[in-house]
Amino acid sequence: MRTTVGIIGAGPAGLLLARLLHVAGIDSVVLESRDRAYVEQRQRAGILEQGTTDVLRAAGAGERMDREGLRHDGIELRFARRRHRVDFPALTGGRSVTVYAQTEVCKDLIALQSKEGGPLLFEAEALAVEDAGTDRPRVPFRHEGREDVLVCDYVVGCDGFRGVSRRAVPAGTGRVFERTYPFGWLGVLADVPPFHDELVYARHDRGFALLSMRSPVVSRLYLQVPRDTDARSWSDDEIWAELERRFATDDDWRLERGPITQKSVTPMRSFVHEPMRHGRLFLAGDAAHIVPPTGAKGLNLAVGDVVTFARALAHRRLTGSAELLDAYSATCLRRVWQAERFSHDMTTLLHRAPGGDPFDDRLQLARLERLASSRAAETDLAEAYTGFAFE
Repeated sequence: MRTTVGIIGAGPAGLLLARLLHVAGIDSVVLESRDRAYVEQRQRAGILEQGTTDVLRAAGAGERMDREGLRHDGIELRFARRRHRVDFPALTGGRSVTVYAQTEVCKDLIALQSKEGGPLLFEAEALAVEDAGTDRPRVPFRHEGREDVLVCDYVVGCDGFRGVSRRAVPAGTGRVFERTYPFGWLGVLADVPPFHDELVYARHDRGFALLSMRSPVVSRLYLQVPRDTDARSWSDDEIWAELERRFATDDDWRLERGPITQKSVTPMRSFVHEPMRHGRLFLAGDAAHIVPPTGAKGLNLAVGDVVTFARALAHRRLTGSAELLDAYSATCLRRVWQAERFSHDMTTLLHRAPGGDPFDDRLQLARLERLASSRAAETDLAEAYTGFAFE
């Protein structure tokens, strides 16, 4: 097979890139190792920044998002049994975020690609990326019981942290920055309407907690737990009791219980691979960087990467200049490191580290008091949460 851009991975980044390239008149082929049902059902991030929603609309993929997504104009912080709301539009000149699950983004983009775009091959396992340093990189892959080779002008690896793309970067040509956190998130889906109109982030002496949602009738809830926790070790009653403790306030706010339909534990880590390019191979999303989910940045960073690549390739087509393609890694990394900084700040602000002492606790509370009393501090949080501009 022959194409201009070979895309490895049909998560939201790979699918959106295929759509952006199609709109720009550039052909692509998407290889996805999983089947379509898996891609459309895997639970991941659900918070879309202002810039992400704008890109999806411009790409023709925003109709159902605008109809079914939940616009949020702020978040609530809880600490010391108090509640404080951060008003995004008032602090950012009108920006907001939208709750719309990654599963739904993928469904919308798959439908568009299947109807209008180039080949989207499910159960097509990329085996390697070869000759990335030449002008004809190759992607051997296995599909429908036979092996084939995709020959491209460019390869974009959107295949996640454990995919084959980053492994194609020769040893010694890149640098890794990484931090592993000693805790994780016990996440549950519950068939109960959301308990609040916006996300609620709680700092408690027993650990962090988050109230989120997937739809008007499904809640997404998280508890900080030790990193090696088995989700099955927590009963439903224990989860609800712990959520009630960590979200308790001095007013009459109450948490209503409902059936829990899914439990899992997400480890927390920060990771960046520099550079995000080797020859004609470009890394995007989790293949290049991971953030702890506290700042809701993972999906949005991946969108920023593929927008940057699509614009750079379109510029190359229009002008003949490779300037923007050559700047891809540096351009993306400016945004990536700001997101890493924000996600780390939010994580250390709200999670109680194992072995933390009373001095650490007082520092956390002082930082939260500062947010609750300073418009400048609130503005910094609101600007970062609603998204850093796509360059």
